[in-house]
Amino acid sequence: MTHDPQRKVRIGAGAGYSGDRIEPAAELAERGELDYLIFECLAERTIAIGQQARLADPAKGYDPLLAERMHAVLKSCADQGVRIITNMGAANPAAAAQRVREIARTLGLAHLKVAAVTGDDVLQAVQEGDFRIEDNGQPASSLGERLISANAYLGVAPILEALQAGADVIITGRVADPALVLAPLVHEFGWAADDWDKLGQGTLVGHLLECAGQITGGYFADPGKKDVAGLARLGFPIGEVSADGSAVITKVAGSGGQVTAQTCKEQLLYEIHDPSAYYTPDVVADFSQVQITEIGPDRVAVSGGRGRPRPATLKTTLGYRDSFIGEGQISYAGPGAQARAQLAAEIVRERLALTGVETEELRLDLIGMNAIAGPQMSAGAPEPYEVRLRVTGRTASMQQAVLIGNEVETLYTNGPAGGGGATKSAREVIAVLSLLLPRSLVHPSVHIEEA
Repeated sequence: MTHDPQRKVRIGAGAGYSGDRIEPAAELAERGELDYLIFECLAERTIAIGQQARLADPAKGYDPLLAERMHAVLKSCADQGVRIITNMGAANPAAAAQRVREIARTLGLAHLKVAAVTGDDVLQAVQEGDFRIEDNGQPASSLGERLISANAYLGVAPILEALQAGADVIITGRVADPALVLAPLVHEFGWAADDWDKLGQGTLVGHLLECAGQITGGYFADPGKKDVAGLARLGFPIGEVSADGSAVITKVAGSGGQVTAQTCKEQLLYEIHDPSAYYTPDVVADFSQVQITEIGPDRVAVSGGRGRPRPATLKTTLGYRDSFIGEGQISYAGPGAQARAQLAAEIVRERLALTGVETEELRLDLIGMNAIAGPQMSAGAPEPYEVRLRVTGRTASMQQAVLIGNEVETLYTNGPAGGGGATKSAREVIAVLSLLLPRSLVHPSVHIEEA
């Protein structure tokens, strides 16, 4: 394809996590004048939970809001020629792509080309190999039958293949978050696979956009210190990117929130261990010389991202069955609320010991007093008029976990006076660990069909 060096590519971020708002994405699709709309919806543990769902039902395992999001944006995007790229495929990109094709047909979009990117599922390679878990130094085989998933972080290559084949919607599983933005930039501007500085700058733009409303003031807001207007209808960000990778971060005019140098700087540092060495499958990005400049209301220019050759291995997330968590909560209010809640906690602790509930970890928190800062930092806090006791315990079985919430509920009639609003729950914990997998063991593939 011919690349116009003067062209600017407009990319909107329609989601920053799996359960994100849908209205701002619809606003981007309708009013953003975009070339691409991306949805970043996979946290570290999300795909492992998706794998668990797929084991129970082979037709599941993709993002639960996929259909709702597509109903909200697909027609607008198709009408305006906006291409959609998302990791909402989670543990089942093929099924997700099929669902999108079904939705496209109901909307009269039978011409739409939908691609599924697979190959990030590397469970078999991990099980057959001898790999060390980075978190604890143990062999991956130590997880035994508790291991339920292994997904490698893919880069831009399969997304680029889908774009070059004319896909209108691209559904991936696990890919590096910035790759959702970097891939269309490589496609549009023809960047070489070893142009490390441009890849580093494109990764910078991807990192700034990937969390959606965080950069437009959502996570930034702090009343009285960092006031942000219109948070109830927060607008999601748009990146206007030039051929050299420099970009302007903005949002839909009139939407809530704000884009400032400060919101962009906070997002730049978000989840970054070393700004000079941000490892991705495509490049080791260097953000240490980034320049961020306000050039107008809700318009911030970013440049200066650089890069070094990509790593030889791919980060791979292992999902495994870790344990079970039981929880119970109950509230106390009025004079002596704190003392009654503390007594309730002591009763539950003793009851769990008396009834033989074995916990690997047990927490008894007074929400509003010490649940976040801990007992030492909150020791001098004033006594509240109301407080909520939360008891959580990690156990080896669901049966034991259920007993924790049951004991809290019995405080209604067997504990201190005035307890109310008791709740209880128990759930299995799917935890994650990481290892580094040689690229030679990862084989992405792309499947495209018209709706």
